[in-house]
Amino acid sequence: MSLTVEELKSIGSPVVVDARGVSCPGPILAAKKQIGSVGAGGVMEVLATDSGTLKDIPAWSKKMGHDFLGSFEEAGAIHLFLRKN
Repeated sequence: MSLTVEELKSIGSPVVVDARGVSCPGPILAAKKQIGSVGAGGVMEVLATDSGTLKDIPAWSKKMGHDFLGSFEEAGAIHLFLRKN
């Protein structure tokens, strides 16, 4: 399930995890820590600069049963979105 960049940008009030400037496995650990604060059906956005996050977050989302919604790059950061199930 992948959304367009416009759809991702229009998601209102996601929980944001700022893992910019942190190398692997930092972004995935930050996401694991924050997912508990997201309600079922809620969306979490992970901000990262480590390109490995583009593989790690989708794989972790699938493993945990969450829906990876997609990602885009903007202003030197990668924005990744997932929906908690």
